[in-house]
Order: sequence, then C-alpha cells, then structure tokens
Amino acid sequence: MNTATLSRRSWLQRSATGFGALALHDLVQAAQSPLAVKSPCFPAKAKRVIFLFMSGGPSQPDLFDPKDYIRRMHGQKITAPINTNELRVGTDKFLALATQSEVRPRGQSGMMISDLLPHTASIADEICLLRAVHADNNQHQPAALQFHTGVTADVRPSMGSWISYGLGAENQNLPSFISIHPDSDTRLYGSSFLPAAHQGTKVIIPSSEKQSPIDYLADVSGDAKSQRARIDFTQRMNKRLIDKAGADARMEGMIESMETAFRMQTAAPELVDISNESEATKHLYGVGGKETDKNARACLLARKMSEAGVRFVQVTMGGWDHHGNIRDALPKSCASSDQPCAGLIKDLKSRGLLEDTLVVWSGEFGRTPWSQDLSGTSPIEKHGREHQPESFCTWMAGGGIRPGFTFGETDDFGFRPVSGKVHLHDLHATILNQLGLDHEKLTWRHLGRDFRLTDVYGNVVKEILA
Repeated sequence: MNTATLSRRSWLQRSATGFGALALHDLVQAAQSPLAVKSPCFPAKAKRVIFLFMSGGPSQPDLFDPKDYIRRMHGQKITAPINTNELRVGTDKFLALATQSEVRPRGQSGMMISDLLPHTASIADEICLLRAVHADNNQHQPAALQFHTGVTADVRPSMGSWISYGLGAENQNLPSFISIHPDSDTRLYGSSFLPAAHQGTKVIIPSSEKQSPIDYLADVSGDAKSQRARIDFTQRMNKRLIDKAGADARMEGMIESMETAFRMQTAAPELVDISNESEATKHLYGVGGKETDKNARACLLARKMSEAGVRFVQVTMGGWDHHGNIRDALPKSCASSDQPCAGLIKDLKSRGLLEDTLVVWSGEFGRTPWSQDLSGTSPIEKHGREHQPESFCTWMAGGGIRPGFTFGETDDFGFRPVSGKVHLHDLHATILNQLGLDHEKLTWRHLGRDFRLTDVYGNVVKEILA
C-alpha cells in the first residue's frame, strides 16, 4: 500500500472520529473518490472560498494605510527603516511619496479606504481589513507562490487543492477548485503531490463566441451515448491497470478527472453563461463597462460557481505592479476591479451566501512608502513604488469573519508591523479554520514526512473571528 493511500485513510479516520462523522457508505465513497464530500474536523463557519488575487501588489499606502509623516515629508529624503545591505532598485534617494487621493473613514466602522475605491468604501461595514500582513520574499513569483501554496520555492499543493482534499466537492458534476484567469505559473493552482483531481480547472472569459471558457469542454462527438461508451471502455482499462500495478494516486486522479469532465459537459455550459442573469445583477458587477467588463464577468462567474457548489474559486486580476508613474496607473487598476469586487460582496449578501462564503482580497505583497524612480531623472510626480513584503493590506468578508473591523497597525513609515502582525501562514491557518479544518492535521504524507499548507508554522488569527 503506497503512502498516498495511507494518507487518505488516515485523513478519513480523523474525519470519522471528529465532528459530524461520515456515515459508513460516505466513508466507502470517500475511499473510492478523492472528490467525495468529507466532514470538517469541527463546526465550520464557511463552506467555500472565493479568493480575489490582485496580482502585482496593490499600494496599501494609497488605498488603506496612509501615514501623516509621509504626507508631511512628501518629496523629501527620509531615513528608511531598512537593512542598508538590501538591494532596493531605484529607491536609493528614499523620497517620501504621499498618498495621491484622499483616504478617509468609511461606514459606521470608520474603516480607512481611498477615494479611488468608492465601491469598496460602500461595503466597509461588511469587510475585515488586515493592515499588517507580511510575506517572506520581495519578488513577484516567489511571493505569489507563497500566497497560493505556503512556500516561496518548490512545487507544493495550492490552497484550493488542500481545501478540495480536505472537504471534497459539494457538486459532483463540477470541479471542486476553479481558477479564473490564472497566472501562467501553473503551480499557483496545481495539486502537486495531492491527487490530480484536486488541481484547479482553468477558466477564462471568452474574447469571442467561438472561444470556450474551459478548454475541451465541448463534446466533439455530438453523441452523448457514444461518448459515455468510450469513457467507460477507457475507465475499465485504467482500473484493470491499477488492479495489476497497485494503487497509484496519479492514475486514480486521472480516472476521477475523466468522470468529472464528462459530467461537466452537461453542467458547465449553463454555469459559465451569464446571459440569464438579470440586467440589475450585471450592472451591479459592472458587466459591459469599458474598464470593468472583464473583471465583472469573472466575479459574476465566481458567484455562480460558488452558488453551484464549487468549493474554491480564485479570480486573478493583474495590473498592480506600479514601479513607475503610479499616480496615473493606480486609478486605472482600481477602476477595473473596485466595482466587480464590491458587487460580488453585495450580490453574495443579497442571496444569503455571504454568511457561509469566505471572500479574501489581496495581492502578493504591498508597496513602499518611499518613491521609486527607475530612470533616475523623473520628477516625483512620475515616480512609482517598490515591492514591500514587510507589511501590506488584505481584506476578508463573510464566512464568520468579523465585519467592519480593522486589525493591525504599522509604524510611522507604514513599513513594519507594530501590532496585529499576520504572516501568510497565519492567514492560511485562519482560512482553513473557518472551513472547519485544523491546519496542523490537514496533511499528506510525501517523501517520508507529513506535509501541510502551513508547513510547520501558523496560528489562527482569533481576533478577527466574529
């Protein structure tokens, strides 16, 4: 018996002895199918997650965490609180760069949100703002990899894959994990050593009617009966091979994926079609808007998929890497994502879904309070901001998270956390906790040891729980 089978059985045993133990027939199904529904370890506040990933690193000083000292010192050289041995390209002058738009208290909670995010400001009392999140790497790919998988290097299962493994699929006709407009780095939605059935399914917003949102979704045979017969024949051969060679996680995942793909050909086409949504709903997200249309459609699809039972949906929105001319570039990034993200929260709440859907909004890191001049000669009005993993802002909503609450503070520079510090391992532990999963027990034995999303770190951030 291989380590994959042992690990799956040990997880099933923990599920059976924990809260809401699975019935015997459910345990049998779970042993046969990696996507079978599994009970959480303890009562869950959330059933599913929508992860809104702002790729590139949104500027938290401009959006959520302005500093009076930086405002007063705008354009002047400041003594930066960093290790002088660190390489900071284009920031050798360390000129303070003030917030470009007003950041003011919003809602009854008084949460600080920029004028650049008027729609997000309208949901201030629904979200929980973390202002002292930190990561371990100041480069895009390692930082993004850590946010998605818990590590800055290596190939590990992504967050969505771990959640799929821990809870299974709510809807057996759909994948448990979908990634809309994913990064080219497939590690960000891959399953690594977990069964292939737990990897993310790539979805795009079609640029034409001929383009399918999901690769190979259409049944080219045009005959469902013949298609079913071909799959049954292939599956019999695959299972015969497993019987001879012994348990194989990759082969088992492939068998499960083929079955899911067949069922998706019936269920998914209607799911990715937003034409049956009301005009009011489309307007809420910004569908048809010049700046918002792509992200609006992505967020609306995320709601439809979550409502249909997809366990984890991540939506990637790029364009946040503002090394130069941030005063012109940042408003455009905000305009393209602000309404779709806020519309998603409002739509989920109106449908009664926000209560058990956890929404997470974040980039891989933030931006520095001092300017960056790549040319070395530009006026400060044309400067940008460098990467800052030391502290950045993330917001969460629904799923048992405390609404209208701001947690964490940074120093006078807006650089290092002084209270409420939340490492990515802590954030991952908290997300799993809201789903009823213990981050220390959700493991998979690989290469002789038990791996987990949080590695050997992480604490649940209890202060932000409702």
